[in-house]
Amino acid sequence: QVQLVESGGGLVQAGGSPRLSCAASGRTFRSYPMGWFRQAPGKEREFVAAISWTGGNTHYTDSVKGRFTISRDGAKNTVFLEMNSLKPEDTAVYYCAARTSTYSGIYYSQADYGSWGQGTQVTVSS
Repeated sequence: QVQLVESGGGLVQAGGSPRLSCAASGRTFRSYPMGWFRQAPGKEREFVAAISWTGGNTHYTDSVKGRFTISRDGAKNTVFLEMNSLKPEDTAVYYCAARTSTYSGIYYSQADYGSWGQGTQVTVSS
């Protein structure tokens, strides 16, 4: 079992650049594909970004390409989501997720992930 704890959210002005962190504990973190998802008020949770277990392969939803960067530090058991040029429509609860059933690949669907953090709120003011 992997435990995930997100941090780094809060109230940010439009154009701001916060960095979210997801600290993992439990089983061998560095072997798992990871992802970030978000859920805006009144909307379903959606995919934001994903990273392979090596960190060499990443993928983003179109709305954040060129603005967000996902990365991981295996030594620190942490995944990051660096967010730039934030917009009010980026306001959401951001969740990190781990796919613990495989050591390969990169995944974009919520159903592919078995472990989730509690989420961290990001509110972007205009």
